[in-house]
This record gives sequence, C-alpha cells and structure tokens, in this order.
Amino acid sequence: MLDYDKEAERYDALRGGEPRAAAAAGAVLGLVPPRARSLLDVACGTGIVTRRLAAGRPGLRVTGVDLTPGMARRAAARLPGAVVLADSRRLPFRDREFDAVSSVWLLHLARSAEEARTVVGECARVLRPGGVYVTTVDKAAAHNVGSDIDAVLAARPRRAARDAAEVVDSYALGHGLVPAGQARFTGRGQGRSPRRTIADLRRGWFMTLPPGSPLAEEFAARLAALPDQDRPRPDPVFTLRAYRKPPEPPAPRTP
Repeated sequence: MLDYDKEAERYDALRGGEPRAAAAAGAVLGLVPPRARSLLDVACGTGIVTRRLAAGRPGLRVTGVDLTPGMARRAAARLPGAVVLADSRRLPFRDREFDAVSSVWLLHLARSAEEARTVVGECARVLRPGGVYVTTVDKAAAHNVGSDIDAVLAARPRRAARDAAEVVDSYALGHGLVPAGQARFTGRGQGRSPRRTIADLRRGWFMTLPPGSPLAEEFAARLAALPDQDRPRPDPVFTLRAYRKPPEPPAPRTP
C-alpha cells in the first residue's frame, strides 16, 4: 500500500489537482440536502476537495479528518482550524453531530471487510437523523477504462473490493442507513499512461503487487512494451452513493 505520509507532497499533482477536486466536490454537494449546515469529510487527505466543499455551499460548516499527519497538515493549511488528525475507525466526535458526512476514495483502502464496515458505522454514528452519508464505491472498477493498460493489468492477482457497491449497501443498511441517491463524476487528469502506471506500480499503488517483487517487475516490463508511453488513456469515472439516516419518529404524546 502507498505510504500516504510520503505521498502528501505530490498527491494533488499526481491525481488531477483542482479540476478533479472540483468535479468530486460538485458531485458530493449535489447529494447533500440544501438544509445541511454541517458536514464531516472523512479521510480528507490534503483538503483539496474539502476546501471546495466548504466554498461550494454558503452556510455549510465543513470539518475534515485524516489519519495521516502529512495529509492533515496540508488540509489544515487550506482550512485553518477545521481539520482534525484522527482515525476514521474511531471518529472523535459526538453521536449525531453532523448533518452530512462524506468519505471520498476511502473504503477501498480498508484492509478487511470488518474494517470497512466499522468505518461506515462510525460515519453513521456521527450523522444526525435525517442526515446523509456520501461515499465513493467501486473505485478500482472505475479505473478500468478498457485500455491496453487495463488489458495488461487484467492478469494481476485480485482481492475482494472493500467498496463494491452492493457490499457498501449492506454495510449502510446494517447501520440503519437507507439509499438516498447516486452520482458520477470524472476523475479529471487521472487517465493513466504506461509510464505513469509503471511509476505507480513501483510506489505501491497496486496492493497485490508489492514494489520490487518479481511479479511487479514482470508487469512493469509488460507495461513498458506498450506504445505511446506518455499518452494518457481515458479518465476514470467515479461513482458516489448516498445513504440517509431516517428521522426519528415523534415522541408519543402524553394524555
């Protein structure tokens, strides 16, 4: 897995920068109810999307949280006083504290199904009744755009996707959340070239291909044989799912 502390310095430049952040934030806000006044962005990374969430909705108080110190420092520079260093599996917030919660490009990183379920549970816990949780699903599948790079990578070892849409649906349901919509957005600037894919492989992007392993180098050689080494293939298109926490029933009237 990537070392996100080391990745922090170049993370935005390697992942589409502001155009990608604008697309992600716009799609998230499209699923957040207009009445929402507070939003928690879980695994906010460098804060490039989080800042746009705050700027894109006047009156919306946005808080970011991230586990990685390097990422959280950069996010805090973008949103002073609004970023917390913490683990998404143990969020340091009260029950029902936020009107909306987002987690963009997070669940696919979970090391186990139980860990992904725990993260969804924490997001549900801090969500107020009537609030909405928005998260990306099927991230790995989004990167498969049918290119020659994807044809090479199709033979790599696989692991079960922790963020498969139907699995996330089940996690949400298990924590009392119900489906509330879906959106898609383009990962602008994330179209892979063979040379960039080799660099990603050697940095640990692909979890089942440890950097420096013979298998990783075998795939690097196959990628190096492709034409147009620096030509980006099509951008991925990501999917967001929204889940609502049902309002609590009114208290019975006393006679």
